[in-house]
Amino acid sequence: MLISPIIGYKNYNINRSFYGKGRQNTAGPERSVAMSEIITEYRNENTKNIDLLSTIDIVRKINEEDKLVALAIEDETPNIARAVDIIAKQFLMGGKLYYYGAGTSGRLGVLDASECPPTFGVSPDMVQGIMAGGEKAFKLAVEGAEDNFELGREDAKILTKNDVCVAISASGNPKYLLGVLAQAEENGCKTIALTCNHKAAILEEAGHGICVEVGPEVIAGSSRMKAGTAQKMVLNMLTTGAMIKIGKTYENFMIDLMPTNEKLKDRAIRIVSEIAGVNVSTALETLMESDWKVKTAITMLKCKLSKEAANEALRKNCGVLRRTLNSLIKV
Repeated sequence: MLISPIIGYKNYNINRSFYGKGRQNTAGPERSVAMSEIITEYRNENTKNIDLLSTIDIVRKINEEDKLVALAIEDETPNIARAVDIIAKQFLMGGKLYYYGAGTSGRLGVLDASECPPTFGVSPDMVQGIMAGGEKAFKLAVEGAEDNFELGREDAKILTKNDVCVAISASGNPKYLLGVLAQAEENGCKTIALTCNHKAAILEEAGHGICVEVGPEVIAGSSRMKAGTAQKMVLNMLTTGAMIKIGKTYENFMIDLMPTNEKLKDRAIRIVSEIAGVNVSTALETLMESDWKVKTAITMLKCKLSKEAANEALRKNCGVLRRTLNSLIKV
């Protein structure tokens, strides 16, 4: 049960069973929730005297609170899994994933999006992070951007019916995101809300919702802490899960990585060596022959094919390595 923001919290229970359904179609500039109803604004009883603690005890308090994040996410895994399936399905239809947010939430979306090309070999536009206030807001706050409903609408005009829009906010109430979701729905885009507040307006406006309620922050209102950590962990699950579902991994190897530096080239060599069962010298030689395409090198080695034949086999199987190998290797 939620209790007064003045005295903090000890235990709270929320109905997590149903987000993003039965929307009220109330999105608009006037839609808002009182700050006193947002749990990240509550005072945390466990840290009320943190300014009197020693340095090591401050760190321990923060660590104790951070331990609660994974437990809160565990409660939301069914909703996260549903979101992964939505994203993967739209990827297979040629759609893109767009993260929208303001402040910390927006920066986390940009961070997750920027890691997808080197990790999974996808084009930079397949997963994109868009911040209220534009690129300059990544470093400096843009006053009033998150309160601008029409700005959200404008930023969401790029969305299509094949895309997925994920609105990220600890409080779940920025008018910017309500504008994004309103426009996304008009465009026929799939919508997902990610928040840390079960009273979030974006939960009502999105087609699907994820609410990881981590409780009051160590410093009241500092949602860059537990809420930010929770959001980053969920974003990891969304993109990693979706990329696994569309065949961007083999076992737990990132077989579509882009070997653009020495570290990644070394990783590529080890991946080919492990999967194909060859020594590192052979792996390196084959990677060089395959233009540093990990899947091509593996297919060449395991199926004894030329580069051209390996690439054609992968093409016929939509680039999915496991499917390709299964079609060529008789068990």
